[in-house]
Parts: sequence; C-alpha cells; structure tokens
Amino acid sequence: MSIKIIKKENSNYEKKILVIGVFHGDEPQGEYFINSYLNNHTKNGKNAVYYIPCLNPSKCRKNSRGVDLNRNFPTKNWVLGKNNDYFGGNKPNSEIETQFLVKLINENHFDSIITIHSPYKVVNFDGPAEELANTVSKIIGYKTSNDIGYPTPGSFGTYCGVERKIPTLTIEIDENENIEILNKKFEKLFHYLENEY
Repeated sequence: MSIKIIKKENSNYEKKILVIGVFHGDEPQGEYFINSYLNNHTKNGKNAVYYIPCLNPSKCRKNSRGVDLNRNFPTKNWVLGKNNDYFGGNKPNSEIETQFLVKLINENHFDSIITIHSPYKVVNFDGPAEELANTVSKIIGYKTSNDIGYPTPGSFGTYCGVERKIPTLTIEIDENENIEILNKKFEKLFHYLENEY
C-alpha cells in the first residue's frame, strides 16, 4: 500500500498541521478537495501543512483487510468489538495505515490535525480544539460539537485529541451539498491553515 503525503512548508514555518482526506474509503470527498486545492495553489504560506489526500483507497468504509481505521488506534478505550462496519481489528494499531499515522505523529509535533469525513454536517472536535473548531465553523458553515453522539473506541480523535492533547477536528461534510460549493469552502479553509492560523 502506498500513502501519499504532500508537504507544503517553508523552512521557517510557524505551525505544523496535518490534513487527512479519506479515512473511510466510502467518504471520498476529502481527496477531491485536497487535490483540487493543491493543483491550483502552489505558493507556500507561513505554516507547514502535510496533506494526505487518501489514507484508505478501499472504496468502502473499512480498509482492504476489513478494519475500520477509525477504531484501530491504540487508545485507552480500544475494545475488541464485533466484526461489523465498525470493527477495530483484532488488536489496536494492527493496520499499516494506523501504524503509518502513529509513526508520523510520533515523529512530528503537529499543532493541529484535521480529518474530512461525511455525512453529519458538523465540525467535531477533540482535545484543546474548541477555538480552532469555532473558526473552521465560520468558514465551512457547520455547527461545532465535542460529541459525535455515539461511542468511538479506538478513534483517531481520541488518540490524538483526547489522549495526546493535539487539537483535532473531524469535519463531517454534508454529502448532499453541491461538491463545488463545498470545494470553495475547503479552498478557504486550506488557505486559512497555510497563511492565517
């Protein structure tokens, strides 16, 4: 498996940010937003932004080995669950994609992390991310919440935001909203992350 990271950074950056497009293979919009932005904006801003357009190319929620990556992180609340759409693997950090992200986060001091999901139309935040969530809410036009409404053992947000105290956002887009209107919103967001945050 090959995971592509695109880094946009100056040698003297102020902040380092990670943006992940496709965590669940059946939520492909993030890859479109990231690639569209990168194809049209080449100038580096004051911040270093690491873009992963597609973490999971499986085209279904789980990865190619049948594991929900967003339940596979080595958190205190990880549990061995039923083998359904939310199956977090036979043990935490078992998947190559999860291991890749854990290593990337261990080797970098990210000031914030953003993942793009669907379909709940909310800016969900974990850890000390409420201020960033409020700013992103104004750009995207979605409400903010620190509770997605159901348990998420082994989630990326718990691993990064709650346990590691990295401001972490999960932007749940409205999959029924026009893709080009959404793309314009994410263009503004990525510009903000690179130049103003």
